[in-house]
Amino acid sequence: MRPRCLASRLFLCRGAPKGCAASEEEKHSTRLSNRKVQFVNVSVENLGPCRKLLRIEVPVERVTKAFDDVTGRYVRNAQLPGFRPGKAPRHLVARNFESRIQEDTKQHLLQESYREATEGQKLRVITTLGMEEQSFGRGQPFGYTVTLEHAPEFELPSYKGLPARREVVTVADADVDRALEALREQQVKYNEVSRPAQTGDVAVVNYTGTCEGKPLTDLNPTARGLTEKKDTWMLLAENFFIPGFTEQLAGAEAGSKRTVRVTFPPNFVISEVVGKEGVYEVEVTSVREKELPALDDAFAKAFGAPSLEELRQGVRRDLQNEANFKAKRAVRDQLIQRLLEPLNFDLPESAISTETRNLVYNIVNENQQRGVPKEAIEEKKGEIFQGAQNTARARVKAAFVLNRIAELEKITVEREELARRITQLAQQNNMDPEKMVKVIQERNGFPEIQQEILTSKVLDFLELNAQIEEVPALASAPAPETAPPAA
Repeated sequence: MRPRCLASRLFLCRGAPKGCAASEEEKHSTRLSNRKVQFVNVSVENLGPCRKLLRIEVPVERVTKAFDDVTGRYVRNAQLPGFRPGKAPRHLVARNFESRIQEDTKQHLLQESYREATEGQKLRVITTLGMEEQSFGRGQPFGYTVTLEHAPEFELPSYKGLPARREVVTVADADVDRALEALREQQVKYNEVSRPAQTGDVAVVNYTGTCEGKPLTDLNPTARGLTEKKDTWMLLAENFFIPGFTEQLAGAEAGSKRTVRVTFPPNFVISEVVGKEGVYEVEVTSVREKELPALDDAFAKAFGAPSLEELRQGVRRDLQNEANFKAKRAVRDQLIQRLLEPLNFDLPESAISTETRNLVYNIVNENQQRGVPKEAIEEKKGEIFQGAQNTARARVKAAFVLNRIAELEKITVEREELARRITQLAQQNNMDPEKMVKVIQERNGFPEIQQEILTSKVLDFLELNAQIEEVPALASAPAPETAPPAA
């Protein structure tokens, strides 16, 4: 699982700052007390987009009442030498447990007064950034300040009957044929041959490259793989490796050497060499010919199908499911875009920062898994951050709008839905469901999973109530792509 994202922060709450938990008995007691004592005094200062400073003061009468309630609870349960449980004099209990009574009273008042203040100001609190105590004690008001971020205020546009277009894709025989060819490519063999290399072959080579008479690493230290490599596989195909490189290996035999000249294209991964000439000394160590397996029942059995015909049927179903999924996702993207277009409101910076950080983490992690050098990632960190921040803003905005629709339409997440999702995650990770629950608990991941389910249900609702026009697909269903051979 990736780090916690904005989902867990946008399960909007009106809770108290950290350390303000109260028991059910305390909550009940305070609710009764509030009927007899003065409410809290609150002043609000705007600190920026979705950020406020609350100055809260609990009147002395209420503080006194809270001290009395908490002291009474201690009296009922205190065990002091020479007295039966619950029979010790009140003044002795107060003296012996004064520090604990003070702390319990403060937490009790903080929990209730903070809730009342945020509800009274109609604030949907996302996170509490800080709290500072101003005054507290017997016989005096309890005053404190809280800095918080809250959900933005906005008027929802009409969200029923949104227009969208759904492409209707019918998988053709040609689509199935292309997919089967892609499956054949997964079982390709490259057999060594003694003839000259030709288009479609693989040349296994050693090479060293220079630009302006210098190794490419002199121009950019991250260009080690472009400067020198041994026993690397080069597919003789257009634009493989550096455009124009492998075409110049056509006709080469094992043991031969060639000088290959290329011009580094625009948007090349190493910007320092764009538009310049590269000179490569290449030694061909072997030539390999591509051999695809026969398309027959034996081939089908390698993929778990009893016959080639049943494999074709399975491939057709998979392509149709993939096409339907893409069409559904496209409809939902249109609905979100239509929903967000007329809205313009401030967003809480903490939510944007958290989502940006998580997106950057995912991008860097994916690039590292693909083998992109750390130096190359570092070089692009500005672009990565800017792109992640733009995406984060769109996601945070969408999350607030979809959550507001969920509130209005009373869309919630049931325990059975959460249990099903956990079971799915356990199956995907080959893990026992109970162990998966523990992992999610350790990472505090339940709010994120709940938010994912909630978002999906809101999108289901929008799609069900949308005005969707079905149109023919612009192109046939795509076949899966395969990567060139690796050494």
